[in-house]
This record gives sequence, structure tokens and C-alpha cells, in this order.
Amino acid sequence: HMKDKNQFKTLEILWNTIENRAYNSSPKDSYVAFLVSKGVKKCAKKLGEEAIETCIASVTKNKEEAIKESADLLFHMFVLWKALELDPEEIMAELKKRENISGHDEKLNRIK
Repeated sequence: HMKDKNQFKTLEILWNTIENRAYNSSPKDSYVAFLVSKGVKKCAKKLGEEAIETCIASVTKNKEEAIKESADLLFHMFVLWKALELDPEEIMAELKKRENISGHDEKLNRIK
């Protein structure tokens, strides 16, 4: 259980690190720079792999592994955002738009 609500600040720090390393570091020295240099397809493939690993850890009810894979998943999602030149604020704005909408209604609106 999260005691310190400011833990989400860790995601902000992670984003800043990814932003700094994406183009300012050598792909030899930085995993972030390496992935971004490989392009969106490679970053998307990596995200998909991490999503599957997170799902596997979850369905086997291995919480420790699910935590590690979830961290990998968030990291790789941020790297993909960077490769797409998406800003987290764009995703936050989308989440904000959905705030007062039931998840079922939101899904129905996307299907139409």
C-alpha cells in the first residue's frame, strides 16, 4: 500500500530522465537513447513484450514479479511516448476528459 502519495512524483522523475537521455546520450551509453534510436516500431515491440510479461506474472499471482514487470512496462511506455514525441500532458488531458465518464460509456463511445 502506498503511504506517500507523492510516490507518483517518481513517474515525473522517470519521464525527465527519459527526456534527457533520449537525444542527449549515446545509444552505446544509454538504453533509452538506444531504444529511441531504433524507432517507434522497436519501442512498440518492447512495450508489447513487457505487457505480456506483466500479464503472465499477474495471472500466476506472482506479486513480486508483477511489480517488477509493471515497472518495466511503465518505463517502456514512457520510452515509446518519447519515440512518438508525445508529451505526458497529452495523455493526462485525455484522462481528465474521461474523469466523469463511466468506463463502460467511454468504451461504447470508442466502438461507435
